[in-house]
This record gives sequence, C-alpha cells and structure tokens, in this order.
Amino acid sequence: MKFIRACIIGIGVLAWIAPSHAEMVETAPGVTVTKKTFAAPIDEQPFFGFADKTPEQRKADADFLASVDKLGPREAVFHAAIERGWGHLERSDFSEAAKRFNQAWLLAPERSPIYQGFAVIAAARFGDLEYAEELFKVALRQPSPRRTLKADYGRLLLKAKRPAEAKTILEEGVRDAPAFADGWASLGLARLQTGDAAGACAAASEADKLKRSRDVLIDLALLKRQAACQ
Repeated sequence: MKFIRACIIGIGVLAWIAPSHAEMVETAPGVTVTKKTFAAPIDEQPFFGFADKTPEQRKADADFLASVDKLGPREAVFHAAIERGWGHLERSDFSEAAKRFNQAWLLAPERSPIYQGFAVIAAARFGDLEYAEELFKVALRQPSPRRTLKADYGRLLLKAKRPAEAKTILEEGVRDAPAFADGWASLGLARLQTGDAAGACAAASEADKLKRSRDVLIDLALLKRQAACQ
C-alpha cells in the first residue's frame, strides 16, 4: 500500500519527535494513548483530535449511534465503516478514511483495526512516525486485528530505518497474510537491508505469485535490481 510504502526506498526518514510531558487519554476501557492533535478538521484526526465537542457535535454523535441501533447490531456497521476507511486509504484519501475510522471508534472503541487505521494516517498524512508506532502497538494488543496488521507495522519500521526490527515482524506478517503481496515486498526489503540478498529474492518471488498493485510492482523491480535477483 502506497500510503506506508512511500519513502521506504531512497527517501530520508522523517524526524521522530518525542513529546515532553505527554498527556495520556483513555480511548476505550483499559486503553490509553497519547493525546495528539494535528492541523486538520477534528473528524479528519485520530479520535476526533480529542476535541471538547460542542453540544451540536455531541448530538450528531448520539444521532449517528441511534440510527445505527435502528438497523440492528452495531457489528455490521462497524465492519462497513472499517472497510470503507481502508478503501479510502487505498486511494490515499486520508481525510475520508479518518472520518470512517472515527465512526468505527464511536461504535466499538476497543477494536484493533481502528488503531491500525489511525496509525497509518498518523504516519502517511501527518508524518508522525512515533505516534504511528504507539498506535500500532495498541492495535497489536486489541481484539479482532486485521490480518495485514503486522505487514503495515513492519513497513513503518522500514520507513524508520529499523530493518532488523522490521524483518522480525514482517516474517510474522507474511504468515498472518500470505496472500498480501505488500507484506512479501516489504519483507524482501527488510531482508535486503539486513544483508540477506538471497532471502530478499525469495520474498520477491513469493510476491510475484500474487495480485500486485502498481506500487508493489515498482518496489519489486527496485528490490530485484538491488539484490541482483536472477
């Protein structure tokens, strides 16, 4: 997926800035994250930017939940919001993706895919790799993770120039989602950057068996050239 893959090859890593005296906020029972805000409308930020909502905004949230409950169990609407969010991410439409993930957060705030989605947005739109990693770690602990979670987290670690750590989690990622070409391509990069050219070529070969996006094809071409794959 291009939203994480960008800058892995040949582009310098963004700075990681550690917040001082960071405030932690509970986002679900037993789940806390750093309170971070970004320069965007609140519904385009993770967790609505932790904003103190107006009465009108709180009513809109209540009306949304009431309309969902009229349709039946919230589970189906939650999954629909998550899948719409990921569809927008595939098109690099981060603003709409965040809106869908915020809706999902209202419905089931403890679920792993919400934190994975916000992690991608924090990295790809706002350039905050540190916050993205924090959210990925939360996603790993929360219920109902997406099969692509570790592949996405591994790409973040590659972007942060931590290929050894990336390789470890990407090895797990391709076991979780063996049909996800992005994971194999990222694993190939991690292996190459840790001195395993043969392993990189083997990962590229696995990716070649799968449906690949244009971005994965570009990555694989660069990988095969750098690893001198036959």
